Amino acid sequence: MLNTLSLKSILISGAVALTIAGQAHAYEPARSAECIAPANPGGGWDFTCRSVGRVLVDQGYFKGNVQTVNMTGAGGGVAYAHTISKRDKDDNLIVAASTATTTRLAQGQFPGMDSKQVKWIGTLGADYGIIAVGKDSKYTNLTQLLDALKSDPTSVKFAGGSASGGWDHLKVLMTAQKANVGDLPKVRYLAFSGGSEALVQVVGGHVDAFTGDISEVKGFMDSGDLRVLAVLSEERLPEPFAAIPTAMEQGVDSVAPNWRGFYMPGNSSAESYDWWVKTMDELYKTEEWKDIMVKNGVMPFHKSGEEFTQFVNNQILDIQILSKDIGLIK
Repeated sequence: MLNTLSLKSILISGAVALTIAGQAHAYEPARSAECIAPANPGGGWDFTCRSVGRVLVDQGYFKGNVQTVNMTGAGGGVAYAHTISKRDKDDNLIVAASTATTTRLAQGQFPGMDSKQVKWIGTLGADYGIIAVGKDSKYTNLTQLLDALKSDPTSVKFAGGSASGGWDHLKVLMTAQKANVGDLPKVRYLAFSGGSEALVQVVGGHVDAFTGDISEVKGFMDSGDLRVLAVLSEERLPEPFAAIPTAMEQGVDSVAPNWRGFYMPGNSSAESYDWWVKTMDELYKTEEWKDIMVKNGVMPFHKSGEEFTQFVNNQILDIQILSKDIGLIK
């Protein structure tokens, strides 16, 4: 009888231990994962997916690859809707996001969708906004460009990679507002499906100025095809961008950090969400990611999990107020 009881105890203990172990390791990442970049190749979201995907593979988090899928449309709205409606339980899907995402949510540009329908994983840095012109532009500094807008708010045509009313557009309006430009709704902005397309238009001389983020322009800066008039940061960025003056240096108190991060499907498992949060926390500390940040002008900025979720909700409220103040929404 004692032997039988002992055997039963051992079996029960073993079963409990297996159950606990199973719960602790309930999520094992698949061989490969997918990252949706809600824009064409070459822009900030594409950069975020491809750079992070490479580090995830290099650091051994995935045995296969992290595939970047470009899904353009509605300033990120197509990707957001796809995630909610088609991939809502996918544990191996992440979607690149930024301040542009919260801007669209704040302005109600994703009809029927809100921030609570996805899970916010974390940020891996901030990409500061810039205003730039082509190498042959008559504008050699920010003051000249803003003076032109003061004389005639329709005189400068801007191109950006976010939808009309989105973050790239908002950066120009914020800067113009700080410089006391009047009649802000008349400022001309052309929306493209990503920063790369907008840059081509500016470099080609078809549009006067580019509004985007510093990580999008290094190639055109190196080739001499683009002149960055101002970076919208509190102080100058480190090399290789240290020569770019801030808007604040030029008398305009405009600061526009664009965080880079990810969300995942709202009904993905709690275990997979915890894994992604922990993994992004670890990735942010690697030397490989630090090097990518320095080379691309991405500044330190890291929030994850619950803290990031609260940050997103607070930012949406702030942008709603700002958008009302400058006449983008009622």
